[in-house]
Amino acid sequence: MTKRSGDAADGRTLVSGSARGQALRLDEPLSLWGGMDPTTGKVIERRHPQAGEELAGRVVLMPSGRGSSSSSSVLAEAVRAGTAPAAVVLLEPDTIVALGAVVAAELYGRRVPVVVLDEAAYGAIRTGDEVVVEAENEKASVSVTGR
Repeated sequence: MTKRSGDAADGRTLVSGSARGQALRLDEPLSLWGGMDPTTGKVIERRHPQAGEELAGRVVLMPSGRGSSSSSSVLAEAVRAGTAPAAVVLLEPDTIVALGAVVAAELYGRRVPVVVLDEAAYGAIRTGDEVVVEAENEKASVSVTGR
């Protein structure tokens, strides 16, 4: 993906759906279990570089998930509470994050698309960019709509 507004990058869909929101790049992986408060949508892991940042309604970019299988239930609970990210964009596939999004879609009828981008496309998105995620079947499109 180039840095021009409107260019789209192709990625791989882990969980389908459509989302739009302001990007938040996490410098390190985050375990949602113990790392995100599902009642507020904020990063609560004190040692995380983005501690205190709000994930709710944002397109969250993180290299990968980290840790506990309970992260899937935290994501599902955040979806139920309305405090989940709008979408999750990863560098590496993460089945635990994907599972949380799938369960939330089944239980609550709300989709949080989860996609994987290559390093160049991932690296072109910055915190604060307005991002659109369209994820269907196996193919995903992620575009920056404004800077």
